[in-house]
Amino acid sequence: MAFTVARFNLVDPDATPETLAARYGAALEMAAYADDRGIDTIQTEEHHGAGNNWLPSPFVFAGAVLGSTRRIAVTVSAIIGPLYDPLRLAEDIAVLDLIGKGRLVTVAGIGYRPEEYEAHGVDWGRRGKIQDLLLETLLKAWTGEPFTYEGRTVRVTPRPYTQPHPLLLVGGSSKAAARRAARLGLPFFPSAHLPELEAYYQDRLAEYGTEGWTMMPAEKTPLLHLSDDPDRTWAEYGKHFLHEARMYASWQSKDIRSAVKSAATTVDELRAEGVYRIVTPDECVALGAESLVLHPLCGGMPVDEGWRSLQLMCEQVLPRLTG
Repeated sequence: MAFTVARFNLVDPDATPETLAARYGAALEMAAYADDRGIDTIQTEEHHGAGNNWLPSPFVFAGAVLGSTRRIAVTVSAIIGPLYDPLRLAEDIAVLDLIGKGRLVTVAGIGYRPEEYEAHGVDWGRRGKIQDLLLETLLKAWTGEPFTYEGRTVRVTPRPYTQPHPLLLVGGSSKAAARRAARLGLPFFPSAHLPELEAYYQDRLAEYGTEGWTMMPAEKTPLLHLSDDPDRTWAEYGKHFLHEARMYASWQSKDIRSAVKSAATTVDELRAEGVYRIVTPDECVALGAESLVLHPLCGGMPVDEGWRSLQLMCEQVLPRLTG
């Protein structure tokens, strides 16, 4: 059976506080519905200062999802690690791990937008060293024992539910990220299908004498929307997919590798490219993919249309996959 994901970044370029509150409420209702119907994980993410209201606080949203669900995992993919205070992050993740009884998955990257660092007063040039300190501190903090942090003795409580620590992966598309993960014995989550980087990570594990594993995206991991009439849906709602694709692409340099990076400038180009795909339930079942990533509220998608997509996935696709 395919691993199923419902992705939420709460983007809405035309939102008012009232409509955005409604969108957040709908996302939580969708998460509860997905939990009841067998979706494997809710995925959320982080960006700051975006004009389209991209979610900046993934752990707040994750906590709301964990509190309103029973079984489903919540994957934060990915945080911008150097923007966090290490001790406070250790506390927050420990509490969320207790609330969710081990259902929280955190992918820690370093981001790719210098303006986010500038806004938070963090030195872009030191991001690698700051990330090292963050990850090292988290692993020490979650033991519940006193340890030395920046010259003082500290202790973080409570201890998390998951032992030896909550699931923490290192994300990225660089050798530096792979080395960081291997040195600390943490799983590695490449941001795209990069077998050569996985091999490099395995070599570094052997070099450091540590153990780890790779969560490798598939060679093609389209973001899906379900519809009984894809032509109509592209015509009516393609602008929402294009908005997100263009915004995301504008943030990334040519050196950034991403499974969902698009070069499209029109809806027709986006449809032909295949990064975003609108499919019928039959077409979704026929994909035969290892993972299916549904993006029901993509780019400010109307909530009613998002519900239609999610319901088609849960009522017409999942039962056939499990069967």
